[in-house]
Amino acid sequence: MTFNDALLLLMRDLLPNGVLGIAVAGLLACFMAGMAANLSSFNTVFTHDIWRTYLKKGRPDRYYLATGRGVTAGAAILAIGAAFIASTYSNLMDYLQTLFSFFNAPLFATFILGMFWKRMSPHAGWSGLVVGTAAAVVIFLLCRVGVFTLPGQGTSFLAAAVAFVVDIVVSVVVSLVTKPKPDAELVGLVHSLTPKAARQHATTGEDAGWYRRPGLLAGVVLALAIALNAGF
Repeated sequence: MTFNDALLLLMRDLLPNGVLGIAVAGLLACFMAGMAANLSSFNTVFTHDIWRTYLKKGRPDRYYLATGRGVTAGAAILAIGAAFIASTYSNLMDYLQTLFSFFNAPLFATFILGMFWKRMSPHAGWSGLVVGTAAAVVIFLLCRVGVFTLPGQGTSFLAAAVAFVVDIVVSVVVSLVTKPKPDAELVGLVHSLTPKAARQHATTGEDAGWYRRPGLLAGVVLALAIALNAGF
């Protein structure tokens, strides 16, 4: 039984029929909101951070707006295709874990290394991501062709571990042979170069309040994770 199945069963047992319908509608609304956020993020990253920054510089805003619309349409079509791929899996969690091993694991490695090592260069960031993702895909394909077999989601976990390690190694090697960014440009991005006062919880403004403290929020998330893993 997957987590989604367990959640729906719990909702069915605890909630009356009318409230259950509202809860399911809210759950679907969350999925739709997540999909919209993903499309918007993909559009922004591709149009602004890649297309505008490296490929087509200095064009009018109308050009980038049209590009963004086209990218959004293309991303929606890709998402529909991904839904058909997901339908071939026995449950949704297996599919999600496979995607996480391809993208989340190397991305996490890049973020962690970049946050705590000021020597890391921009070239190392994208190189580590690409090679780490490729390493996870290779592990996945080796399992599919029968080179080795792991039970359950073991292949996804192995692919994620390999992607993480490969990303770190490639990023370090590329960083050592490429030019790093000046320290002044990394303030607020790298832990060691950010003043301690800037890393403290805000006491005034919109971010103030005990309920916004990172430590408290992290503790709540950890407690929920432990409770859900123990229960399901």
